[in-house]
Amino acid sequence: MTATVHAAPPEQITRPPLREAEACTLIIFGATGDLSRRKLLPALYDLQCAGGMSSRCEIIGTGRTPLTDETFRGRVREAFSDMKDRPHTSGARWREFEQRLHYLAGDPSDVASYPRLAADLDARRQAGGNPNRLFYIATPTSLVRPIIEGLGAAGLAKNDAGWSRIVIEKPFGRDLQSGRELNRVVNGVFAEEAVFRIDHYLGKETVQNILVFRFGNTMLEPVWNRNYIDYVEITAAETLGVESRAAFYEETGALRDMVTNHLLQLLTLIAMEPPVALDAGALRDQKVQLLRAIRPMTVAEVKHRTVRGQYDAGAVGGQHVAAYREETGVQARSNTETYAAIDFRIDNWRWEGVPFYVRTGKRLAHSRSEVVVHFKRTPQALFAHAPETYLAPNQIALRIQPDEGITIAFAAKRPGDDLRSIGVEADFSYAESFGGKAPNAYATLLLDVMHGDPTRFTRRDEVDAEWRIITPIEEAWAELPPPVFPNYEAGSDGPAEAKELVVRGGHQWRPIAPPRAGGAGAA
Repeated sequence: MTATVHAAPPEQITRPPLREAEACTLIIFGATGDLSRRKLLPALYDLQCAGGMSSRCEIIGTGRTPLTDETFRGRVREAFSDMKDRPHTSGARWREFEQRLHYLAGDPSDVASYPRLAADLDARRQAGGNPNRLFYIATPTSLVRPIIEGLGAAGLAKNDAGWSRIVIEKPFGRDLQSGRELNRVVNGVFAEEAVFRIDHYLGKETVQNILVFRFGNTMLEPVWNRNYIDYVEITAAETLGVESRAAFYEETGALRDMVTNHLLQLLTLIAMEPPVALDAGALRDQKVQLLRAIRPMTVAEVKHRTVRGQYDAGAVGGQHVAAYREETGVQARSNTETYAAIDFRIDNWRWEGVPFYVRTGKRLAHSRSEVVVHFKRTPQALFAHAPETYLAPNQIALRIQPDEGITIAFAAKRPGDDLRSIGVEADFSYAESFGGKAPNAYATLLLDVMHGDPTRFTRRDEVDAEWRIITPIEEAWAELPPPVFPNYEAGSDGPAEAKELVVRGGHQWRPIAPPRAGGAGAA
């Protein structure tokens, strides 16, 4: 049974207008790539339509393919027309956005490209353009270092006339050593306060709301600990396969792609101590402290507390899909994991003994990302006379996508003349309570970068702390015999071993259920 909870009638709630971003010239490396087409350029257009972009903001796309400005604009228009939630590419807003788009051909691995970029930016500034520079690296990970070094050699990281900032996409390295080396290279060119390591999950509305939910409600803090919470599960399930990203995925895998950043970031927000203030320094200090309390695993622990999987052929949404090893660009005997499940433990006073189960996978039954907090069962003497009448433990589910919101499961009296109980839910939906779509996560984060606000970005020592946890798992997986892949069917809930992982602790995963009726679309 479900009761819907509204914050207020939707017509009484108006979203505050966006702050207009500081003017800047945004340079996108990899402007014709998948990330730019699907995420960055639509997010920038969202900012344009919402009034968040300065009239003096220009966008320069760079890439190896020689294109004119007009051809680049045509490709952006075509990419938008292929999107599920197709933006309107007509009218005054589109014409204004289109005129911001420019293109400069250049090979990011060629040092000669950067003096040409510097000359182009200088010419634009002399013609009245804004001197602030924002560099966005939307390329394969292997190009991050050449781009950083090229910008440094051309003097583009220094800017006496304004600011220079850089956005770097995850993963931030491949392991602890490479992550530290990448940070050394980045901070040899850019000051740490100018570096924005982006994780788009941190721009999602429900992820941001975790802090308000936890620390803005006094009823939660007294029970948010090992005395009352039995276990926590964090899920990021996708129906999608690798699509056109096989080259990236073959060298990354599910653990590096999702757990190292997205899911560990969710874990920190759920489990960290209250910060002294909601500012970047205090918030990130507590996240780092939490990450340092997660015990790195030995090889033996990795064997018993982790599961890796790879999808076989199957049916998703009624459509037959190929096995991972049959995808274009994937090696025929690839052992790259497309699924990972891990039992993390936090060695601190609040969470000692509480499992944090994390799972992520591609080609699963449904797309869903959520955090579910399972509370301990109450004594049953008052209400239950047999196991089948036991009350289900309380749960709090924070739904990140596709239908952002919060559900609280609790017990209520069943109608009738006897004192029998039933499980019910109080449900809060962002779409139903506030109306419309949640803000685009990338748009939110891009606006933060333009304002120089690092609160929702990953600090250097956070990267180090994350790899300290993940690298021993990667090394143990390289040492241990790999599972017989493929080991789960596309369209399923994942490998059977993942179920066994939580059953050993007396727990169970929440089923990967279909999206809720009437929920908002995936962000």
